[in-house]
Amino acid sequence: MTTPNTPTTSLTPAERAAYGKKARERAPRSSQASFVTGPGRPDPIQVIERQSATRVPELVPIRYGRMLESPFRFYRGAAAIMATDLGPLPDSGLEVQLCGDAHLLNFRLLASPERHLVFDINDFDETFPGPFEWDVKRLAASFVIAARANGFSSREQDDAVRACVSSYRERMRQFAGMRTLDVWYAQDDTDRMRHLLSASMDKEERRRTAQATKKARSRTYMQAFEKLTRITDEGRRLTPDPPLITPLKDLLTAREYDVQAKELTSVVETYARSLPPERRYLLERYRLVDMARKVVGVGSVGTRCWIILLLGRDDDDPLMLQAKEAQESVLAAHTGGAPFDNQGCRVVTGQRLIQTSSDIFLGWTHVLGLDGRERDFYVRQLRDWKGIARPDTMGPDLLTFFGQICGASLARAHARSGDPIAIAAYMGGGDRFDRALMEFAQAYADRNERDFEALGEAVRSGRVTATDL
Repeated sequence: MTTPNTPTTSLTPAERAAYGKKARERAPRSSQASFVTGPGRPDPIQVIERQSATRVPELVPIRYGRMLESPFRFYRGAAAIMATDLGPLPDSGLEVQLCGDAHLLNFRLLASPERHLVFDINDFDETFPGPFEWDVKRLAASFVIAARANGFSSREQDDAVRACVSSYRERMRQFAGMRTLDVWYAQDDTDRMRHLLSASMDKEERRRTAQATKKARSRTYMQAFEKLTRITDEGRRLTPDPPLITPLKDLLTAREYDVQAKELTSVVETYARSLPPERRYLLERYRLVDMARKVVGVGSVGTRCWIILLLGRDDDDPLMLQAKEAQESVLAAHTGGAPFDNQGCRVVTGQRLIQTSSDIFLGWTHVLGLDGRERDFYVRQLRDWKGIARPDTMGPDLLTFFGQICGASLARAHARSGDPIAIAAYMGGGDRFDRALMEFAQAYADRNERDFEALGEAVRSGRVTATDL
């Protein structure tokens, strides 16, 4: 298992702080503002085409179509492009377990195993050890891009970034003064959210946020069950909605179906071995009844993703799992980190390390496909109390508040795996780091817009094909 390199763990707090300040020699805080691409920058379309080469061919045009909807949608699908841009830049060398794709829509309300609603990172497909500021930069740039989509002024864009980065820095300073176990147990639950709401938002904004919390509680596994399944002559089965949801039997010939059904059945069996014994016992209470391929997200479109329907006592006692293909992290080639034997294990390990309340059915496995290639997967529940932000409906003040809670949540995630004392000392008590990332975020948003336009030109020229879905 590859984990962040934290050489300060055996040092005193004062020595750890000195180590963090010394990292400024390697990467001065002012250098974090810099983003200039030279003639050697890889062609961004080639970068995403290389990813597409390993994906389901008929789904790749859907990915490009979704990325062409807006510069923000493009950014969501362009983690690999940003990784190639971050790699050559000066970095602090202060490692954490990175989310790897820390844009603002990867922060949301989630259910803890104790059935509490918490605010946390949701997507870990690209998680990998690396310099802490890479996540902060990706998150900061996402706020500029979202703010531009809403027509906000440059000052309003900067306000959202400033709120995000200063919240990250200030909360990291709090973690620097806390005991190790207290850092590990920290979470952003609804009590903390209410406190922030009362201090930062007006009555209308509090009302809208309360509605979002209520909606998140309604997005249960039973809601997904009712939406995605139907009663057939064979019993409860997944509802086709091609090409977004396609049952396995509709994808293959009869002979292929027999082979693939056996392989996917083995996914559940081998995945169970990655669970703790008590959860493996719980999984054994269910029987597998149906599987379907599902198109998910923006950047993930084209990776192999399956909905797995299991039933317990009867047709109204479901467990719906999502088995999603895990490919090599886009960060791996740019960090020098050791490779993982199983990319699903990489995702699950990273998620458990930086997320406070992981799904009880989170695990990993691998399967041999019809093409003879072995592929890695991670598995989790399809949906359970998820509340997703809608930045397109936010005004400047609400987007700024959202930046504040995302920055604080990212700091909590990083403090679990990195050294909060060293990171806090590197950033310092002033706003120099904040101002540097405001400048970076604006520059990278400009770059993202040009890359978005390049994809549009690639579609118009016939270099790649896009489908609207």
